[in-house]
Amino acid sequence: MHPGDAELVARSVSGDAEAFGVLVGRYQGAVYATAYYYAGRYGAAEDIAQESFWAAYRSLRQLKNPGEFGAWLKGITTRTAANWLRKNLSRVRREVTLPPRATLSFEDGGRGPETEATAAEELERVFRAVDALPERYRLPVILRYMQELSHEEIARFTGETPEEVRGVLHRALTQLREALGNTKKVRERTWRRANG
Repeated sequence: MHPGDAELVARSVSGDAEAFGVLVGRYQGAVYATAYYYAGRYGAAEDIAQESFWAAYRSLRQLKNPGEFGAWLKGITTRTAANWLRKNLSRVRREVTLPPRATLSFEDGGRGPETEATAAEELERVFRAVDALPERYRLPVILRYMQELSHEEIARFTGETPEEVRGVLHRALTQLREALGNTKKVRERTWRRANG
C-alpha cells in the first residue's frame, strides 16, 4: 500500500528527502501542466515547476492540513506562475505549440507528410478550442487528457471531489464538442493519439 500525502508530508518535515521525492513524483505532471497552462512556454514551465516544488519544500512546516498537500501545492504553483508572468509580461506572447506530451505518432508507417500535417492541424484546432474554454474548465481538461491524470489525482490536486471533477470534465467536453462541430467528435482517443 502506498503512503498517503499526509504521511509523506510528515516524513518530509522530519527530514526524509526520499518522502518528498515521492510527493514530487506524484504531482510533477500536474504541476508542470499547471505551469505550462499559465506560461505557455516549455522552458518557463520547467522553471516554474522547479520553483514551485522548492517553495513547497521550504514552506512544508506551514501546511496546516497535510492531507491536502495537492491543493496547497496547486496554490503555490499558481502564485509562482503569476509572479513569473508579472516579471515577464513585456515579452510573453502565447505560442501556439503542442504541449510537451502531445507528440503525433502513427502506427501506420505508410502515412505521408500530408496526412501528418492534416492531423497536426486538427490537433491544433482542438488545443485552440481548449484555450477558449472558461478558465474553470481548462486546467482539469489539460490534467485529464494531456497529462492523463485520473479523476482522483485531479481531485487531490485541485481540492475538489472526484465527482466534481467528473462534472467539470463532462461540461467541458460538451462545450468542446459544440465548438468543434459535429464532424469533429472529441473523444479520449483524440488525445491519446496526440500523446503517443
